[in-house]
Amino acid sequence: MNKKTILIALVALLCIGQASAKLRFGVKAGLNLDNIKFSDVAANFNTDNKCGFTAGGMLEYTVPVIGIGFDLSLMYTHMNADVANESYTGAINKNYLEIPLNLKYKIGVPVISKIIQPMIYTGPTMALKLDKSTFDNIKTKTVQMGWNVGLGFEFFKRVQLCGGYTFGINNVAKIIKPDANIENIKIKNNYWTVTAAVLF
Repeated sequence: MNKKTILIALVALLCIGQASAKLRFGVKAGLNLDNIKFSDVAANFNTDNKCGFTAGGMLEYTVPVIGIGFDLSLMYTHMNADVANESYTGAINKNYLEIPLNLKYKIGVPVISKIIQPMIYTGPTMALKLDKSTFDNIKTKTVQMGWNVGLGFEFFKRVQLCGGYTFGINNVAKIIKPDANIENIKIKNNYWTVTAAVLF
């Protein structure tokens, strides 16, 4: 087999793979639970992590057979958490436009894969804050970065149920009003998320 034949065969395989790859759109919604982390300097702060919600649209690209792909979402996310110490009480997280991009691997299981298929995912997420914090002494940054890890199941090649955890990457505290107790505070915005998606 000469080089020209090999090259033609590789191009043909690539074209077949691209043609059979699945590009799908869908809607997604779910619940989240904040797990805010303070630095040791802020050990005198208490957090009341409350349930929030998320909803939006997603795009998924998957290569059949190997089951590797990605999903990109555009989500409206409401996070709800209160913080307090001896002097201050207030909320530091509210409404965001969140953009997660996850590398996804769907695990093919013989016989049952058309009914249920497990999957794992990981990737970065960016959340753009849409409003101001109501906590007078702590201002949070407009852009918050995180890293997702999670797992889920796809049912009948259409419905996905997923659960994951997002590790906060950057310090979200931006401006601290002068106060001996909190001027060096650092905050990481971590959270759990459970979502359901329908793909078309």
